[in-house]
Amino acid sequence: MHLSEAVKRILSHYESDNPGTKANLARILMQGRLGGTGRLLILPVDQGNEHGPARSFAPNPDAYDPHYHYKLALDAGLSAYAAPLGFIEAGAASYAGALPTILKLNSANSLSRDKEAATQAVTAGVEDALRLGCAAVGFTIYPGSDSAYGMMEEIAELAREAKAVGLAVVVWSYPRGGALSKEGETAIDVVAYAAHLAAQLGAHIIKVKPPSAHIELAAAKAVYEKQRIDVSTLSARIRHVVQSAFNGRRLVVFSGGEAKDLDGILNEVKAIRDGGGTGSIIGRNTFQRPRAEALDMLGRIVDIYLGKG
Repeated sequence: MHLSEAVKRILSHYESDNPGTKANLARILMQGRLGGTGRLLILPVDQGNEHGPARSFAPNPDAYDPHYHYKLALDAGLSAYAAPLGFIEAGAASYAGALPTILKLNSANSLSRDKEAATQAVTAGVEDALRLGCAAVGFTIYPGSDSAYGMMEEIAELAREAKAVGLAVVVWSYPRGGALSKEGETAIDVVAYAAHLAAQLGAHIIKVKPPSAHIELAAAKAVYEKQRIDVSTLSARIRHVVQSAFNGRRLVVFSGGEAKDLDGILNEVKAIRDGGGTGSIIGRNTFQRPRAEALDMLGRIVDIYLGKG
């Protein structure tokens, strides 16, 4: 595999990592239609755990089958496929070596109570990721939750273990719980803070939600106003989040979020591109569409990141 200059530059930002971890990062960065560009488009399918099977897959019943998602990611030319243990195990042999996979090590579910102390259960380990040939492990933290410190301690330990055996680390950093308002979960100051926390915890790839212009914390609001930090457009807010992740030295991808129409998704992707985001990690907005529609949408997203849209 011949690495592009863009990928070599990105790998140079990870100064403490061993060759195995850098090789797995390179696997992800060189895969698919965006391979070598420094951009990423990842398919995450953890919504069955998060929201239940019917809410996740009934809009497109083919998606109940774990193999559907492997094939969709391959046929669309995506960078990687991320899922919990069961879904990864269900296609591990059939798709071994076909595309990089990210094993999600923790999960929540909508049957449990999740308010001020929102948390997730650890459901897999680094040894599972090695056994299944994964390129990386994934983990969610909830900055702001009364349980956040425990989650941070869990990923700190799991990240050390993963890196020691040459795996990359992806952190979903989703503020919620504690004293945060619903609006505050996607506030620009809170999302930027969440990205920074994930970087400090050792993430190679950070997943956050696209931020709104709302500023949640009074102390932060004073600084944003005094320093005249531009939060007027989504692309400006994306730029600030990327700046908060070590001034762009860490890869930051943005979630697709709630189901939205195609124009809404494409406009959001353009803002991510223009703001210097690494790319997108889009689940429900992909697999809940019929396959042909999903492939068309993903193709258009790739074209945007390639500068064609």
